[in-house]
Amino acid sequence: MTRRRFAVVRTVWRYLQPHRSRFALALAQVLLISACELLKPWPLKIVVDHVLGDDPLTFPVGAASSPVTVLLAACVVLVVLYVVLAGLELATNATTIGIGQRMVADFRRDLYAHLQRLSPRFYAERSTGDLLARVTADTLSVQTLAMNGVFPMITAGMLFLGMAAIMASMDAGLTLVALSICPLIFVAISFVGARIRRVASEARIEEGRLLTVTQRGIAGVRVVQAFTAEPEEAARFAETSRASLDATWRLYLLQTLSSGIVGIIVAAGTALVLWVGATHVLAGTLSLGQVLVFIAYLAALYTPISNVSETVGMVQRARVGAERVLEILETAPDLPDGTGALPSGRVRGELTLREVRFAYSPDHVVLRDVSISVCPGEMVAVVGVSGAGKTTLAHLVTRFLDPSAGVVSIDGFDLRSLRLRDVRRQVAMVLQPSFVLPMTLRENVTYGSPFADDAAVEGALEIAQLSALVTRLPMGLETMLGEGGATLSEGERQRITIARAVVRDAPILVLDEPTSALDSVTEAALVAALRVHMRTRATLMIAHRLSTVRHADRILVLHEGAIVEEGSFEALLASGGHFAALHAAQASEAPCASS
Repeated sequence: MTRRRFAVVRTVWRYLQPHRSRFALALAQVLLISACELLKPWPLKIVVDHVLGDDPLTFPVGAASSPVTVLLAACVVLVVLYVVLAGLELATNATTIGIGQRMVADFRRDLYAHLQRLSPRFYAERSTGDLLARVTADTLSVQTLAMNGVFPMITAGMLFLGMAAIMASMDAGLTLVALSICPLIFVAISFVGARIRRVASEARIEEGRLLTVTQRGIAGVRVVQAFTAEPEEAARFAETSRASLDATWRLYLLQTLSSGIVGIIVAAGTALVLWVGATHVLAGTLSLGQVLVFIAYLAALYTPISNVSETVGMVQRARVGAERVLEILETAPDLPDGTGALPSGRVRGELTLREVRFAYSPDHVVLRDVSISVCPGEMVAVVGVSGAGKTTLAHLVTRFLDPSAGVVSIDGFDLRSLRLRDVRRQVAMVLQPSFVLPMTLRENVTYGSPFADDAAVEGALEIAQLSALVTRLPMGLETMLGEGGATLSEGERQRITIARAVVRDAPILVLDEPTSALDSVTEAALVAALRVHMRTRATLMIAHRLSTVRHADRILVLHEGAIVEEGSFEALLASGGHFAALHAAQASEAPCASS
């Protein structure tokens, strides 16, 4: 727990470092505010002791000022003091909020960049809603900790030292009485604060679950409606929402309890100071004005302490949020980046898998001693039943996963020894499911290849059989596509991902079920156009529909993680093995793909 607390403190300090000059300005502003706060009670003391009392103020030296003059001067000073204080507080808020916003921007940037480096295995074990909560809500914690933690503590510390020194100069005994309740306040804050942190953690977890349920329900609304599961989804959402609200209610209750306890202690301390101060006035050791200064300082001294107790829940909640972000930032990528570089210039693109084995766990082995070689200009297809390990094979080639044993290489270089960016720049991928962004059609096709020219884009659209779509769209290539390509058919979304891979112009092409959503006519035209594009590339095609791989140079049949057959389409069909059985099963099925 202590290590985690120090990690949060180091994090806040690290993100404050780039804003040192602004931070110094904020500290100077806080110092001026503290000085103004120390001056606030003195005009009242002057009025009570030197205007209403029997002790006339001599100013300038040797000349007694009239009560009216002193009163007027005290009132003017009081107004000016409050105007200056209001201006300083406005300037300080602008400075500190600016610092906090910049810290959040940096924190979010680092978290998002780190998330981009984590492998699909990480995302398979995390809910999208929880990750969204960490990126959007939990990153705000660094601002809360700075604004409600660092600056209030500095302000409280400055006021405490300044007021304690002035109060001690007037009456040391009364000062000790006033400060005697401070330990009780801090004990109360610490006692309740530990419970607030635990409940705040529970509230954060429940908020993440609520976001997960909401995101899943909205993303899968068509499935929900198709299976008339709206009542079940509504009930699930209501239950999760209730749990989140209950956790938040418990948090607010504890915060209110903390404020109440501190308020009672402060009231008791104020009453004690008032009692002792009045006895000192009656004894003639203190003036009425000095007692009023004491009471004013006491209120000003207790106020920041009370504010700390009121914001302790906020700070504890922010600490939980910071810890949740740190948990992600401290998650080391399970695909360590290599240091090697491919030779300058275009690589040949010879793809080799040698005795590759992959297992998600000791009792879940997916691939067993798989060896494949794909030369430039060659198309090798991998087929098999669902669950045979085909997609895992594609993920190894793109280095979304590393083999448990064996080697995956490009031009003889082990992928694990190369920089990830260098590896993936050599591979153009069509993966499942089809990923379409809420951007224009042009931006979708050139995603990852922003400098592609019009000729490359038009050529890719022609290969992907999308020319008719461009003509149909109201603004052609500049037409904005809906979230996830909702306005397009599944076949159109799939062909956009194919066009994206073509524009990439990489020496290795990996196609994972590239025509699964296409009708037979469109599929035939697309495969024919792709064959021309493949002539200078090493192509690995993962396919379930055997019609897609009819013209492959070699077909590998994957069964239970091992390659059990290899050959041409005709040779495998004639052999009567696994491939022939797959072909017979598919021949008996009615086509149901859409364009």
